[in-house]
Amino acid sequence: MSSSLIRKLTLSLLLATTAVPVAADGLSGSYLAARQAAFASDYEAAARYYARALARDPSNPKILESAVLAYLSLGRLDGAMPIARKLVAEEQESQLANLVLATGQAQRGEFSNLLADIEDGKSIGPLADGLIKAWAHLGDGDVSKALAEFDQVGEEPGLAGFAAYQKALALASVGDYEGANEIFSNEGQGAVQLTRRAVMAMAEVLSQLDRNADAIQLLDDMFGGDLDPSLRATHDALTSGKMIPFTYIRSATDGIAEVFYSIGNALQHEASPDYTLLYARAAEYLRPDHFEALLLTAGLLEELGRYELATETYKKVPADHPSYHAAELGRADALRRSGKDEAAIEVLEQLARSHGELSIVHSSLGDLFRQQRDYEAATEAYDRALDLADEADNSKWFLLYARGICHERTGAWDKAEADFRAALELRPEQPQVLNYLGYSLVEKQIKLDEALDMIERAVAARPDSGYIVDSLGWVLYRLGRYEEAVEHMERAAELMPVDPVVNDHLGDVYWAVGRVLEAEFQWRRALSFVDEETEEEAKPDRIRRKLEVGLDLVLEEEGAAPLKVADGD
Repeated sequence: MSSSLIRKLTLSLLLATTAVPVAADGLSGSYLAARQAAFASDYEAAARYYARALARDPSNPKILESAVLAYLSLGRLDGAMPIARKLVAEEQESQLANLVLATGQAQRGEFSNLLADIEDGKSIGPLADGLIKAWAHLGDGDVSKALAEFDQVGEEPGLAGFAAYQKALALASVGDYEGANEIFSNEGQGAVQLTRRAVMAMAEVLSQLDRNADAIQLLDDMFGGDLDPSLRATHDALTSGKMIPFTYIRSATDGIAEVFYSIGNALQHEASPDYTLLYARAAEYLRPDHFEALLLTAGLLEELGRYELATETYKKVPADHPSYHAAELGRADALRRSGKDEAAIEVLEQLARSHGELSIVHSSLGDLFRQQRDYEAATEAYDRALDLADEADNSKWFLLYARGICHERTGAWDKAEADFRAALELRPEQPQVLNYLGYSLVEKQIKLDEALDMIERAVAARPDSGYIVDSLGWVLYRLGRYEEAVEHMERAAELMPVDPVVNDHLGDVYWAVGRVLEAEFQWRRALSFVDEETEEEAKPDRIRRKLEVGLDLVLEEEGAAPLKVADGD
């Protein structure tokens, strides 16, 4: 989707920042509290305070539109609709109000009224208007006008594939599977982008055409053997010879929900999450069983830091639905990000009991244990994930890498090195693995030439990664090539100026080249950045000792080799 189109879609939703006229003493307080809550994406509080402000100034257009926005963001369209009606009744132009009212009309099946309002200039946006008109014509029983409207949208630059997808769904919804398949199969200009949802719809269309074998081949070509429960259920049904019903669109209302979902899905990486959320909420309202829309909503709420709302949304997916595991994985992540690690573990452990055949469930549990530094429990989880992983699983290298970290942290170096090298067999130039293995070899002061080669390859792949550049400086330091190390360590400190380990390393390198005052300055900086999360790696007691007696004496106390000038090799 073009940036100019996004700007057009976004323009009408940008709320004015000027102050609202104060009609009574309590208005300004409620309005300012609502504004602050909305700024923090606290939609519950925003809706509450805007409602209070409206009680004092019920016709203020800025408050009306802001209240609609808060209720829509919460997914409470029934609460947003009367406010949107008042906004329109006040003859205020508001695409936000139009979106809410059009959603209500679609939900009630009032397609003639919906068409009339769009024709009357009550626009939602240039893309949405045309597609909604097409589905409304279909809901009104005029298939010809609907198809013509889809074609007209497809003539807009960059929108041919988008319109073709909607048209294919419309044809399938009225039983024209041949026409739908012709659009899905088109590989020329304006072809449908075969997203996961489009592929699933196309598979159902092929099944309706008694072409289960082609549908199976489509799923195999697009997803290989890595099938989640939803894909697996479809694949199994096709393999059994059953004719799968077309379920993606059952009515024009479903079609309009798909328009909102498709716009939201397209915008999620190009527009702000709070704006994208509006389309996801509209889709969710029109079709509560549109679980992809629910997952999109929940993910956007996570991105906005509204973890409780995200958790509530994930919980709407029922346990018997094929998307349940994805929702529970999302819920566990939202709980973790809100600081509720124990609750997140409980969710994942329960999921491991109900969906224990899925590698991703165990790998997610391993990731959470690893973040908690429970490396033994993480190793066990990664063991199960690797046992279940398909040979063609693209994430297998990461499972080996993550388990290698756990082995390294528990002192099982031989196992760790084996996992790192196995990961590199799958991804020979993977910079994270190259860096971690190379850095570990440096710390153990073994195979330093190989370590240097690995880290140089990692830096070539990720020249702006502070961690990796730090590793290059550190291996040069370990090799006694102190002057060469300085440049890379200084670059690492530029990239990660508040990292205690990087600053500590820079201090050591400065000490090694005789820049004592600068070394002490860096060590003090390192100490100032140490917190509970970084304490294990930063070793603050060792840094304090270096400030007391210098690096040379610390190395002597540790029984380590003294600093030496490089011999030129």
